[in-house]
Amino acid sequence: MRLRFLGTGTSMGVPVIGCDCPVCTSPDPRNRRTRTSALLRRGAQTILIDAGPDFRAQALAAGLRGVDAVLLTHSHFDHTAGLDDLRPLCHYGGCVPVYGSPRTLADIRDRFAYAFSETSAGSTRPSLDLRPVEKPFTVGDTAIHPFDVQHGTWTITGYRVGRLGYVTDASAIPPDSWALLGDLDVLVLNALRYEPHPTHYSVEEAVAIVEALRPRRAYFVHMTHVIEHAGAGARLPSGVEFAYDGLEVSVEE
Repeated sequence: MRLRFLGTGTSMGVPVIGCDCPVCTSPDPRNRRTRTSALLRRGAQTILIDAGPDFRAQALAAGLRGVDAVLLTHSHFDHTAGLDDLRPLCHYGGCVPVYGSPRTLADIRDRFAYAFSETSAGSTRPSLDLRPVEKPFTVGDTAIHPFDVQHGTWTITGYRVGRLGYVTDASAIPPDSWALLGDLDVLVLNALRYEPHPTHYSVEEAVAIVEALRPRRAYFVHMTHVIEHAGAGARLPSGVEFAYDGLEVSVEE
């Protein structure tokens, strides 16, 4: 499998509008972070994880030609606002299956009501097939295991695909979900900033999760502009890195 980090930033992205801090004005392209999203390619299959407001530019940068499924972690704007930009892929490839928790999909149906209205013209809406998930499922021959993650008071969704564990926007991982994250080749985990936050792991908390789960490699995402890629990355433990937009890694199955 190949995992491409389409975006690695928090809800406001980096640079932050109106900010002149050293990270927001950095010439290092790894400090430019669009909203967190990822693309998983396995054989002929392409699976998108979240579709935020930067999805159109991310898809063009990745040379995306089609999507076999979309996995949504939750319905916050920075993870779903780009669903309308699936329209050209629907035109070429038909209806796109979109997986998520029942709560997430209810929010999507409400927020993108025009996409499900019989009176909307077909060319002005994406063709989305909403598929609620509460147990393991498959996309083609790819087995996917969803699990619960706490995002403050929200229960959202993480995903395990082979030896990949994908968790974003987490503030806690329940014990039942913890059991699904053993023997990972790659763990993707949010690490918002250094200071504690009520709805996201801090860098220190994320490092502690990695040390407990012991994946072969871990990549942090959903970072704010307080994280300077090169300097902050040099202080992480061996086998742990801050991901950056456009980074591609292989995942052993």
